[in-house]
Amino acid sequence: MAFPQTAADAQGSRHRLARRLAVLLGLSLASPALGETSGAAPMPPATATVEALDLSLSPECRVPGSKLYTLARLKAVKAALKEKRPIHVLSIGSSSAGLGASASYPVKLENALEQALPDVQIEVEARGLPGEVASGAGERLRSMVAEMEPDLVVWQVGTNDALARVDIEAFGEALDESVQWVKSHGIDIVLIDPVFTESLADDAYYTQMVRTVQDVARREAVPLVHRYAAMRFLSTQRTTEAHMLGRHFRLNDLGLRCMAEHATRAITLSLLQPDAAKDAGKIDPNKTIDPNKTDAVKTDHATSETTKSDPTQTGTPGSGPTPALKQP
Repeated sequence: MAFPQTAADAQGSRHRLARRLAVLLGLSLASPALGETSGAAPMPPATATVEALDLSLSPECRVPGSKLYTLARLKAVKAALKEKRPIHVLSIGSSSAGLGASASYPVKLENALEQALPDVQIEVEARGLPGEVASGAGERLRSMVAEMEPDLVVWQVGTNDALARVDIEAFGEALDESVQWVKSHGIDIVLIDPVFTESLADDAYYTQMVRTVQDVARREAVPLVHRYAAMRFLSTQRTTEAHMLGRHFRLNDLGLRCMAEHATRAITLSLLQPDAAKDAGKIDPNKTIDPNKTDAVKTDHATSETTKSDPTQTGTPGSGPTPALKQP
């Protein structure tokens, strides 16, 4: 494991792990807890500062943190780190099907995680099927989990269901049930919402599918990678969205690399979340994190029932304004 421990008492091990992770990650998160309530003080319109990009990412993949992830605790992964054993990751979903450029995705994700967590052995196995919808993947999860015994499941979900025009309510129920099942077996799960494409940016059904994935992640308190919002933001930085999206809604090589980086960022920052609910309850959700004081990293996954933002406008539903990220 990358985090050597001293003979200090076990009670302080969580705080040492959080401090060490913050140093390794070059923590630059200078924002209030994601998903804070709408009662937070708004930015003065005349002096509003544009949120800076997350400089820990490759230049081609950089987006503001609020358009990149929603964080939550990852107990199983943190336990594997403390026990100094390999972290087993199961990747499922549309870009885990091993076709064309997608065949390289498990390697990209594994490399990104190993770079973020030096000296930690990461084993990523992809088990996606072409065109598989959430209900089908959920049924296969039982056997895959029994075979692999993963610490973490990374699930790209919603794109195939949207293209197949699956009933949104049925989709949400299937996804919710599968997430609950994974969590009940002591396994962490990270969701990645659908890809963005300008051709469906105004499609009410498609954007509702994106919101449904966000709702499940919020309700089940699991980390979410805002792929839709990130790709939308990156598309505005270039003249075309084709730089990340290939044929048939499959990400090209750059798109897969960015998704691997984005998922890794969500995973590593989620490792800094408090272990116990009683600790999280002591935190002011509107308090800004000081990146120069890593012990202050005490944000928690938001479960507020505030008005949800349009996924075409932001990657973090219900979140308030986010101060600029500072370069590590």
